[in-house]
Amino acid sequence: MTTTLITGANKGLGYETARRLIAAGHTVYIGSRDAGRGRDAAARLGPRARLVLLDVTDDASVDAAAKTIEADGGLDVLVNNAGIEQRTATNAVPGAAEITADQMRQLFETNVFGVVRVTHAFLPLLLRSAAPVVVNVSSGLASIARLSDPDSPAYGYPGVAYPASKAAVNMITVQYAKAFPGMRINAVEPGFTATDLNGRTGIQTVEQGAEIIVRMAQAGQDGPTGGYFDARGPLPW
Repeated sequence: MTTTLITGANKGLGYETARRLIAAGHTVYIGSRDAGRGRDAAARLGPRARLVLLDVTDDASVDAAAKTIEADGGLDVLVNNAGIEQRTATNAVPGAAEITADQMRQLFETNVFGVVRVTHAFLPLLLRSAAPVVVNVSSGLASIARLSDPDSPAYGYPGVAYPASKAAVNMITVQYAKAFPGMRINAVEPGFTATDLNGRTGIQTVEQGAEIIVRMAQAGQDGPTGGYFDARGPLPW
């Protein structure tokens, strides 16, 4: 039996990923900051879903979650899904003229430090697994090649903090993959999916967006590691 933890799993891509992996036979821990929403999500997903309170920005919360999952038997797959984008009420993102260090710090606390905090806490459990997997949910906006290419649709994205945070996630992915060659550790780009993160401005469904997350969460020991993928294949860094 494969046991999986998904951070930020009470809604959106995290919830859909949980639903699909449960259907594939996984037992899934629904990582949620909010007990009520997490409990509701786990109830909808059925008996293979288990709520674990988890705030990726809080050391004590992450450590408590790791102890809970260790006591229950361990972990095989970690999906670092929780993330924020900092859109305003008008769905705008702070551009180069508006972004402040405090805004960058707040976003990095979730999107970057949260990935490191959770991965570090769960590494001992993953290293005990026969087939450990880590999936870091990145973004196409993390691609420097795409954002610097005037012919790319991503070129016009004005935000600074979000692409920078996801580019950092990509680098974290590469370095962890080199450090732990026995694990499958990859970054994935779900695509521009309609979720709360982007004010539901995305152009595809969560079912479409979760496809690459689910695929990489089921990577075998002969699967890729240290890569950056969307549903069509490898992406340029």
